[in-house]
Amino acid sequence: MIIGIPKEIKDSEHRVGMTPSGVESLVSNGHEVYVQKNAGLGSGFKDNQYSDVGAQILDSIEEIYSISEMIIKVKEPLSSEYSLIKKDQIVYTYFHFASSRELTEAMIKSNSICIAYETVENKDRSLPLLTPMSEVAGRMAAQQGAKFLEKHQNGCGILLGGVPGVSPAKAVVIGGGVVGTQAAKMLSGLGADVTILDISLDRLRELDDIMPENVKTKFSSHYNIKKEIKDAHLIVGAVLLAGAKAPNLVTKEMLKDLNKGTVLVDVAVDQGGCFETTKPTTHSSPTYIVNDILHYSVANMPGAVPMTSTEALTNATIGYAIEIANKGWKSACIDNAPLMKGLNIINGKIVYKAVADAFNLPYSEIDF
Repeated sequence: MIIGIPKEIKDSEHRVGMTPSGVESLVSNGHEVYVQKNAGLGSGFKDNQYSDVGAQILDSIEEIYSISEMIIKVKEPLSSEYSLIKKDQIVYTYFHFASSRELTEAMIKSNSICIAYETVENKDRSLPLLTPMSEVAGRMAAQQGAKFLEKHQNGCGILLGGVPGVSPAKAVVIGGGVVGTQAAKMLSGLGADVTILDISLDRLRELDDIMPENVKTKFSSHYNIKKEIKDAHLIVGAVLLAGAKAPNLVTKEMLKDLNKGTVLVDVAVDQGGCFETTKPTTHSSPTYIVNDILHYSVANMPGAVPMTSTEALTNATIGYAIEIANKGWKSACIDNAPLMKGLNIINGKIVYKAVADAFNLPYSEIDF
């Protein structure tokens, strides 16, 4: 199979779809790999590192899309890429369709094969291709929250861990999955007073067992969320419904009860956000203020630490990529149930129900 790896063009997105190690694995399986010039520089990989393992370097993104049977990316195609995607071309990337009708309709029109990292799902409901970036984003949520709590960043001016004789900051994490767990780990390590909420009692029991003493667990309900966030300094939104739009758990009305300078970090922004006032931001302009409350909702958080993120992502995606390239997408999905769940749009038809439901568009069962 002919595989293309374009340079990412989203604002401040420094990741690349595949490391040289991943490319070497694809080439060793007999596939042709084309990498756009300087695609890996942001992650610390030079063109010669790709060419040394058998890739060919092409100058432009247009050349990459034109020659490739499968595109391996990190982020969803942007509007300037829509016209480059061809009928029957496999696009293997994070799509997060439920947050963008424009993207969904563009991919329907393209008649391509859209395999979304974020909906590949194991039998135990875990998301193997989303997990590594969720781990990065969860840890970054604590890091960014700590930074934007500083007064000159328009935060309330509190140190997460406090100092002897001075109380630490109170942090509330909504969601006890991968993102929430990683955020709570980092926040607790920095000394914050952490409360993590989730709707699963089994998950809360697990968290209660593994977390340090400065992390408390609480059942997630409208009443409890409203109560816990009132005196919080940092609130992390870490709720995920696979492939679907995230629910708004913190409403605009609730912001009136928060203290000025409270920081909201919405890691669910890729799926529409779990705060009603969330809107996507960028690394170059990451925050905005609503009712004196600072919002951080960068839609590609792991892109800020690409040396870590690209390697972690390739480790997760390469096995499926090899299977798709070796067998073709149909046989690969038939043989691999988790990968089948990654199919979102096939030749103009939405085959992932949560995406169809998000925009009230027609849904088709997978039939091949």
